[in-house]
Amino acid sequence: MRLLVINPGSTSTKVSVFDDDAEVFTKSVFHDAPLLLSYTTTNDQMQMRKQVVLDLLRNHDIAIESIDVFIGRGGCAYSQCAGVMAIDRKLYEDTRDDKGGSDHPAKLGVMMAYEWGSEYSKPMYTVNPTNVDEFSDLARVTGLKGVYRRAQSHVLNQKGVARRYAESIGRRYEECSLVVCHIDGGITVSAHSNGRMIDGTEGAGGDGPFTPTRLGSIPLMEVARYLESHTPAELEAMCSRSGGFVSHFGTSNADKVHEMVYAGDAHATLVWNAMIYQICKSIGSMAVVLRGNVDQIILTGGLVRFDDIVSAIKERTEWIAPVSVYPGEVEQEEMASEVLKVIKGEESAHKYTGKPVFSGFPWD
Repeated sequence: MRLLVINPGSTSTKVSVFDDDAEVFTKSVFHDAPLLLSYTTTNDQMQMRKQVVLDLLRNHDIAIESIDVFIGRGGCAYSQCAGVMAIDRKLYEDTRDDKGGSDHPAKLGVMMAYEWGSEYSKPMYTVNPTNVDEFSDLARVTGLKGVYRRAQSHVLNQKGVARRYAESIGRRYEECSLVVCHIDGGITVSAHSNGRMIDGTEGAGGDGPFTPTRLGSIPLMEVARYLESHTPAELEAMCSRSGGFVSHFGTSNADKVHEMVYAGDAHATLVWNAMIYQICKSIGSMAVVLRGNVDQIILTGGLVRFDDIVSAIKERTEWIAPVSVYPGEVEQEEMASEVLKVIKGEESAHKYTGKPVFSGFPWD
């Protein structure tokens, strides 16, 4: 079986082809902020991202018609349970229309998989999209009745590296208590308890650390003042595409910002270190969620290639638990391997319900 795995991220499009479990190729194309901001909405990026996929396939002499299974990273529909989910028309439409209330480029993975799968009459799946909801009720409640915190994070990579860590110590993921941090163009920090992500920061929703592309948590009254001279659409873009490094430096390219830090630029140095500081604060809060019972803090994502980020996080947090580092991500392998289990009949795929996992409390 030839599998195409499509993974659109906040600053890149990553593409893999697998023949069963053998990787044929994996390539990632970086998209800097000026290009992505030239599109009004994430949906407007669809044709550009599709062309990236087609060009990578062509570079490896692979015809799109030769693909047997289309797999796309997902998100933005109504919240879902963890695992493999078959992509159908309803999931495609709800993803396209942001029914879950967020707008993240991961959605384009589901949309591309559906369009190509439908065109060539091939099966299509998504795995652990960004809107998997395993929150505890305590994590949902805010001080505003009827307004709740949402589960939106890098579920695919976080669960993938958590499983690999558990295997490395001879345990099951479902037996571990972990704080997992995905640190890249987007950053999310989550508490994993017995195989469930019971709390975490909502990276694309104005929550948690700021990132190369996202504004992170800001006091609400400061947001209100910002809206006196800016539109809600501008604020929404700041949450996912034009905040963080983009706001400060006009680029989401962390290598460029790190070069500025290395050269002694005071602005870049303060912003860089503040991002690390905020990651550490989020790790501390997730440790409290787990009542201090943390087996391991796991760092993953593209930005842990920077030694100063890893060393600074260790310095502030190793008193909580040991720190393990998984540079990059395991999303491509995770999507391919989980879908193969379904194809082989070892696991079952979920069906999209068109309803959120959580829709309020009885008193709402």
